[in-house]
Amino acid sequence: MIRDITIGQFFPGDSVIHRLDPRVKIIATLLFIIELFIVDNFLGFAIAALCLGVVINVSKVPLGYIVRGLKPIIIILLFTFTLNMFMIDGHVIWKWGFLELTEEGLRTAVFMAVRLILLIIGSSMLTLCTRPLSLTDGIERLLSPFKKIGVPAHEIAMMMTIALRFIPTLLEETDKIMKAQQARGADFETGNLIHRAKSLIPILVPLFVSAFRIAQDLAMAMEARCYRGGENRTRMNEMKLKKRDYTALVLLTMFLAVIITESKLF
Repeated sequence: MIRDITIGQFFPGDSVIHRLDPRVKIIATLLFIIELFIVDNFLGFAIAALCLGVVINVSKVPLGYIVRGLKPIIIILLFTFTLNMFMIDGHVIWKWGFLELTEEGLRTAVFMAVRLILLIIGSSMLTLCTRPLSLTDGIERLLSPFKKIGVPAHEIAMMMTIALRFIPTLLEETDKIMKAQQARGADFETGNLIHRAKSLIPILVPLFVSAFRIAQDLAMAMEARCYRGGENRTRMNEMKLKKRDYTALVLLTMFLAVIITESKLF
């Protein structure tokens, strides 16, 4: 289960999506998330899924690798689906005791599940196709206009990128600790939910110790390289929008227009 988490990981590649300006990819991801919450019918979700499928195909990231990242949220998906299915009033189509399945509840449950799946996959594509350093520079450049009102753009970008960058590292550390505990006789697979939760407690202490050690090593490395924040900092490669970036922005605008028009018509 630990290895199935793909959030924050980068999948190396040389596709058009990988070569896009990180600012374009960040804006595209934010707009895609907004559009998912605008959509309220099956046609809109079908259009969003089709566009996301095209992006995945162009990026050349294996579909199995992306779908594998959904495994850790299956419980959340099932809980959300069940909660919406039985907790929304409407036309009753099935009843058993105090449980009532309504047509409106079933429709909302399906919509929420599809929305969550597309949201996770769409967000994962940002980190899968963007190097951490490029993501940092993109976030900083997008936030740079807010420096005039005191927003620490560089620090925010750095914190977000470090958090994303060390998700795979901490997951790897968790996997190592679990294997070491299992080699000493620990059992994480059997028993009820409460027993499994208690069996994970011995993992937390060494995981916190490892996390603080990694943070200290990172701080010492940054200090050894005379890191003093983004003030007067230069870059080897300056970001410039190219023809493919403008093409992507036009396609993104068209997608946004189609979603808005479709939501108003239907």
